[in-house]
Amino acid sequence: MDSQALHAKASQDTLASLLQLDPLPIESPPISRTQTHTSTHCPDPEKDLPLLPEAAHSHSHSHSHSHPHHHIHQPSSDQDFTAFPLSRTTSASTHAGLGLSGTGHGAIYYLTRVQRYSSYTFSLFATLHLATTSIIPLVARSVPASESYLLLAREIYQTPLSEPLLVALPIAAHVGAGIALRLVRRAQNIRRYYGRDVDRGTRTLRDGWPPLSCIALSGYGSAVVLGLHILVNRALPLAVEGDSANIGLAYVAHGFARRALVSWVSYGALLGLGCGHMVWGWAKWFGVAQHAGWRLERHTGNAAVDRRERRQRRRMLMGVNAVAVAAAAVWAAGGLGVVARGGETLGWVGRIYDGLYGKIPGF
Repeated sequence: MDSQALHAKASQDTLASLLQLDPLPIESPPISRTQTHTSTHCPDPEKDLPLLPEAAHSHSHSHSHSHPHHHIHQPSSDQDFTAFPLSRTTSASTHAGLGLSGTGHGAIYYLTRVQRYSSYTFSLFATLHLATTSIIPLVARSVPASESYLLLAREIYQTPLSEPLLVALPIAAHVGAGIALRLVRRAQNIRRYYGRDVDRGTRTLRDGWPPLSCIALSGYGSAVVLGLHILVNRALPLAVEGDSANIGLAYVAHGFARRALVSWVSYGALLGLGCGHMVWGWAKWFGVAQHAGWRLERHTGNAAVDRRERRQRRRMLMGVNAVAVAAAAVWAAGGLGVVARGGETLGWVGRIYDGLYGKIPGF
């Protein structure tokens, strides 16, 4: 009897002590210093968005049938997939990375790599073009003395095989992959945040689009001015004359002499947007652009750490911008400082140039 009373009293004391405990918040995983540069709500740009609850449930169901001895925990419908610790998703991500889940990598993974590797190829052409249109004229200080180097370089990148591989295909792949990435991300946002059963008439064309970064904006601007540059210097001579053998630095200088304002604006935009986009694009591939900015995207709560991280982000921002300005200045020093001041071409070649420029509306 005494033993029963003792147990009953102990149980009552335990229950009372539990009722008096203050509730504690659920602890989240610790955040490393590298995570302070980016928001936790921003997914990896090279990965698809996390699975929707119903998609995750169906994926778990099918995976459990194919692997009955391995159970993967799936989050409930009111929880974010990305908020779970790595230990709960490692198995699923490993199988998906190896292509064992049946789907493999998503569209964003492949489109990002098409965009990346096409920029590598085009950078080879851009470097060679920079040397023949800016650096060599800057050293020679003369347009006629630089023409032979440009003609020699054309034997490398303007052949029937090399021109599509080094110029046309990389540009089309890079721009096309960038547009496709935005469409895929918008489709994922529509499915995830607007629902599949929502009336399509209630949505507008502005819904679901991912934000435009400065790299993307400069890329679209570069695509426009680069397209005009190719049209004037390559496509137009081919359409009118049948070839572009007479098109060189003198042709560009003739355009500056005839229409100075249009030429300066168009080539200034080409150099500024092009150099900015290429430098920041390479900074992104090297992982530098992600840690550059004027403000912190996430604060740690420690004032000293936040100040140090802010200074580092600003130094990276100014460093990348300094490289972009330096690249544009080098290109402009020879292209605009020497070639643009070469003067018009006289004689029958000058008349050919006038005929070509006369085909351009408003020139």
